[in-house]
Amino acid sequence: MHYVDPGRENFARFKALPRDTPIHLLNMIRYRDRAAYPDGSEFAAKGWTGEQAFAEYFRLLLPRIAALGGGIVWEGRFEGVMTGPAEFEWDKVFVMGLPAASAFLALVTDPGYRSEVVIHRSAGVLDSRLVRYGA
Repeated sequence: MHYVDPGRENFARFKALPRDTPIHLLNMIRYRDRAAYPDGSEFAAKGWTGEQAFAEYFRLLLPRIAALGGGIVWEGRFEGVMTGPAEFEWDKVFVMGLPAASAFLALVTDPGYRSEVVIHRSAGVLDSRLVRYGA
């Protein structure tokens, strides 16, 4: 099973947690081989890989996160597994920090984010995990 967007129950649990405390969001992303934009999208004809589509998402996301007082806390390049299976299933892993959970809710409900930014994440991501931690 693959996960791209939060499920209703998980999102409800997220919203039930305190909204006024700093949070870190662990993001683990596996790209599609080819981006899957909706038919007729101006991006469908570009023939992008999933990685290229996610890079566009990230480029558009970072200024929005900064405007909310957040940013990337950690991002690294995979080098090898020491504990666990040798094959690592994630293409990109990073931690985003936000001053409060309410900032994340403001992001994901912003009409501009929903219409202009998240389309690239949806097109590029095959599977993902988004995990909240207290900062």
